[in-house]
Amino acid sequence: MLLKVIKRRALTLSSGLELVDFGFALPYTWVLVEGGEGRALGVAMTLPEEIQRYTNSIGEPSVEEFIERVDSLNVIERTLGLAAINAVSQYHMDLSGAEWVDVLDLIPENAGKVALIGNMPPLVRELREKGYELYVFERNPKLWDRETLSDVLEYHLLPEMDAVIASASCLVNGTIDMLLERAKRAKIFVLTGPTGQLLPEFLRGTGVTHLASMKVVDIKKAILGLKLGSFKGFEKGNRKYVVEVG
Repeated sequence: MLLKVIKRRALTLSSGLELVDFGFALPYTWVLVEGGEGRALGVAMTLPEEIQRYTNSIGEPSVEEFIERVDSLNVIERTLGLAAINAVSQYHMDLSGAEWVDVLDLIPENAGKVALIGNMPPLVRELREKGYELYVFERNPKLWDRETLSDVLEYHLLPEMDAVIASASCLVNGTIDMLLERAKRAKIFVLTGPTGQLLPEFLRGTGVTHLASMKVVDIKKAILGLKLGSFKGFEKGNRKYVVEVG
């Protein structure tokens, strides 16, 4: 299970980081950490449709306590765990080699079939305008439209894809392992969105080729947006980047 691997790697870098604040909220769950080099904010997409009855197994909240729960069967614990790992990642992230480009710039012009895991309308529109043979998969029926495919078809169709752009929320809902296994033919596999704030080295050797995410550059503004439940309010405190996993 990939989340177990990520957990093990993240715990080696969490020492010395203090939990400043956190919130399980919409649209993103967030964790704020602090160390000798300052503060860092990590987020993970909250998936309300996945939530069932919750019994809290977390004792005293801490960075390590959250990280330990990232492979939990409980989606709330998993979401808090991933947000904590993203906070640790952002604290240690060196973006000197990052490209401040759009995720679409990563798709080769000669790519034939492109899979989009998660219905992201702006990306859908631009990919179709560029003429790719696009397959859009979505788990949440509320986000379906006439051209959206159920995520149950991912298993059958991903082996045919030349490129995959996956919402990093696939880490939260536990489908990442299946996606990588079925998409081995794809020359490019991008995890995109704020949930993909992971350190690239956490994903080396997994099949993920790029991370297209957001660096929080104004923590105060970003947290205010999160507390107000605002996508745009949160994103105003961020800057998009793309890094190669290698």
